[in-house]
Amino acid sequence: QVQLVESGGGLVKAGGSLRLSCAASGSFSSITAMAWHRQAPEQQRELVASIDRGGRIYYTDSVKGRFTISRDNALNTVHLQMNNLKPEDTAVYYCWVAATAVTTPGGKSYWGEGTLVTVSS
Repeated sequence: QVQLVESGGGLVKAGGSLRLSCAASGSFSSITAMAWHRQAPEQQRELVASIDRGGRIYYTDSVKGRFTISRDNALNTVHLQMNNLKPEDTAVYYCWVAATAVTTPGGKSYWGEGTLVTVSS
């Protein structure tokens, strides 16, 4: 079982920056992939950025050049640095990890509870 604790959301003006962090704890063998998703009001949840254990990174087109995802494998943390924020970035941001354990060697997905990011115009 993996517990995820997110931090760093809040209210910021357009053009500002925020840094989201997510720390994983619990019983697991390895965290393979880590990612941030977001869900805006009345919208489907979407993948924002992901990073695997080897450091391969994906960004959705709308955040390329503005957001940076990073992870610390030793601390089991993932961060999302968000710069030049826009009102359309307003959403609840969810941390997601895929982890393996003795009881789930094939891996299992876990979600954080979400942190609200509000960007005012």
